[in-house]
Amino acid sequence: MAARVAARLAPASDTKLWRSLAARRGLLDRVAIASRAVRSSDRPLVWMHAPSVGEGLQARPVAHRLRALHPEWQLAYTYFSPSAERFAASVGADITDYLPFDGRREADAMLDALQPSALVFVKLDVWPTLVERATARNIPVALLSATVAPRSGRSGALAGLLLRDAYSALQGVGAIDQANADRLLALGVRPDVLEVTGDTRFDQVWARAQGVDRQHPLLQALASARPTLVAGSTWPADEAVLLPAFARTMQASGGDQARPRLIIAPHEPTATHLAPIREWARSSGLSCATLAEAEADRTAAASDVILVDRVGVLGDLYALADMAFVGGGFHAAGLHSVIEPAAFGAPVLFGPGHDMSREAGLLLAAGGARVVRDAGECTVALNAWLFEPAARDGAGVAARAVVERELGATERSVRLVQRLLRERV
Repeated sequence: MAARVAARLAPASDTKLWRSLAARRGLLDRVAIASRAVRSSDRPLVWMHAPSVGEGLQARPVAHRLRALHPEWQLAYTYFSPSAERFAASVGADITDYLPFDGRREADAMLDALQPSALVFVKLDVWPTLVERATARNIPVALLSATVAPRSGRSGALAGLLLRDAYSALQGVGAIDQANADRLLALGVRPDVLEVTGDTRFDQVWARAQGVDRQHPLLQALASARPTLVAGSTWPADEAVLLPAFARTMQASGGDQARPRLIIAPHEPTATHLAPIREWARSSGLSCATLAEAEADRTAAASDVILVDRVGVLGDLYALADMAFVGGGFHAAGLHSVIEPAAFGAPVLFGPGHDMSREAGLLLAAGGARVVRDAGECTVALNAWLFEPAARDGAGVAARAVVERELGATERSVRLVQRLLRERV
């Protein structure tokens, strides 16, 4: 009830909380109208829910594969966070909108409008009321790329009281690995519906890496024979370690061809964030240009530091990386995606805050990544890989092999959804 009132009263604001509340104003009516316009009751519909962009990247390859295999099926896609609003369009669903709060009235209204043949959650979100109402209608509920962190709050007594019935009601669960499968069993998932299907993010990242057009003007403008470090999704706390380390590495470098360069894509490329990086480059005696400047001018493109001043291009820029630094390991937000550079065969550096990233652990175990805890360790790691091609190439091969070994989760997840629909007929 409180959430409904807050949604009605939410003011116009750019903050994520108010945007999330305001977006739910009139949501049930929007979904009902969209459903009346496109829903065909004689066609199966799979309703997928992924709360934010990260989970959406796991949902999207499954959605696209279902579309390819079953063009006669329909697809609904919901999300929770405003950050996923723009991403949601890339899923290609017939009906796309926010998920309402988990009340009985809201759940019934969504189920009435969508008439789903299956409800599929992605990664970890399981909404107990929605699961209960769907199960009461004999609608199978699944969880794909299922993940439970070792110290997840879902393992606590209160969460168990709220969620155990929902987990036990699931009729298909695909865990990313056996360790997560074991934790899901402890949460109440039934053994007979649980299997290890893998993490579909690896398929998504691999497909993007394989599809990069290296003749694209952006990549052509930035191509260089100099050893290239691409630093992605960095926060100021990451930069406080990386930037002085890179400056030291530049001081130790030899001739022009041996001098490394840095392409850095801050997580938030605002003017406030970019200005200190440009000032650091100037004070360190390094030439610096923004990505826009480098695209327009060949001389700017040859700068020691390329400062990425827009979003949406990092996944392609990793194609230029001889090695990568991934941000978040020194920030409370947690480590960002390390498998994007790994898919290109780039070994990866990151900070100590990686314990919640399974992919980071896989790369470390394979020798495709290194942890740096301060600027001194970062300098040693940069020197080891930027100036020792054999060591760098070996680590890059190991990183890429990790991604290749994890492929196939999309097909296994699709088969799980297909089985649920067959069993319901």
